[in-house]
Amino acid sequence: MLRIGILGLGEGRSTMSAALASSKLELVKICDLRLELCQQRAKEFDFHAYTTNFQELLDDASIDIIAIYTPDKWHATHVKQALLHGKHVVCTKPFIDNLADAKELIDLSEKTGKKVFVGQSSRFFEPMKKQRADYENGLIGDLITIEGYYHADHRWFLEKGWSLESAFKWLYGGLSHPVDFIRWYLPNIEEVMGYGMLSANGLKGGLKNPDTMHFIFKATDGRIARVSGCYTGPVQPVVRDSEMSCILRGTEGCSQADYMDLRYAVTTNTGEEIVQTWEHKLKHYFRFEGKSHHAGEYQNYLEYFVDCLESGQTAYPDVREGIGTVALLQAMDRSLSTGQPVKVADLLAEFDM
Repeated sequence: MLRIGILGLGEGRSTMSAALASSKLELVKICDLRLELCQQRAKEFDFHAYTTNFQELLDDASIDIIAIYTPDKWHATHVKQALLHGKHVVCTKPFIDNLADAKELIDLSEKTGKKVFVGQSSRFFEPMKKQRADYENGLIGDLITIEGYYHADHRWFLEKGWSLESAFKWLYGGLSHPVDFIRWYLPNIEEVMGYGMLSANGLKGGLKNPDTMHFIFKATDGRIARVSGCYTGPVQPVVRDSEMSCILRGTEGCSQADYMDLRYAVTTNTGEEIVQTWEHKLKHYFRFEGKSHHAGEYQNYLEYFVDCLESGQTAYPDVREGIGTVALLQAMDRSLSTGQPVKVADLLAEFDM
């Protein structure tokens, strides 16, 4: 059993639930700058080892892993501090917000021997796990193309002051999920082209950046993929469509994994058509009000990280893969602003990578 500390108790709420429910982890201490949030979580989970001073987590020799759920702009600093204090790291996505920090974090992880795991939680949702297993078992043959999307009516986000700041972009806050699906199956994306716009609803609500985007990717082997995101308009009923989905089209079959609905469909290499759901696991994945937090995925990925640490294997997405996804997102961002295709290698070269 490994011992974990948690920094950031907004999203870190799911990690608290995950750690406390897991037989593979022991929660040692939680931390947030906001004392009232620490007290709220302590009461909610009847767990009272909290602090507002991150240094206490860093100095605690009993802590093996620090899980980081702070705002994106602080990720690089907090990951660096954790590595320098001999901790393994779990960091929520997107991993960092500035590629200028990438090389130092790679070097530091290698120098200290401590592992960094990026919490791309959607990979650890039941339909996505099943889709990946079927793909690896050859049920759809060789991959031809992949499509990912995240379409959600997130107009309620406009009530949050930070969503109206110029720094907030749905490209990073939303599209990072389906973009990670693309990289999971096609890791060697070399070029991206995209278009985006600020919808009438987004403009009326005060958003500063595009809330509607479509992108095409090209991999080094010539295969292509696409991703789309729309965030401030109505969506289809869940019986017809899911907010987020990953579609694999293969030489011998096709599969689709849906999120947040526990639904998966596949046409196999034998022509069999299967639709599978996991309603009995609903309370594992969504433990709080509605579906606002994803504790089940977090428990799945934390236990996967522990298993990898104890077996000496690399847990993916690791530090390099996390940085690769950030590079792709930034290439997408540049394509939106320039209206031109962007090569990921050109962007990485700007940071000597």
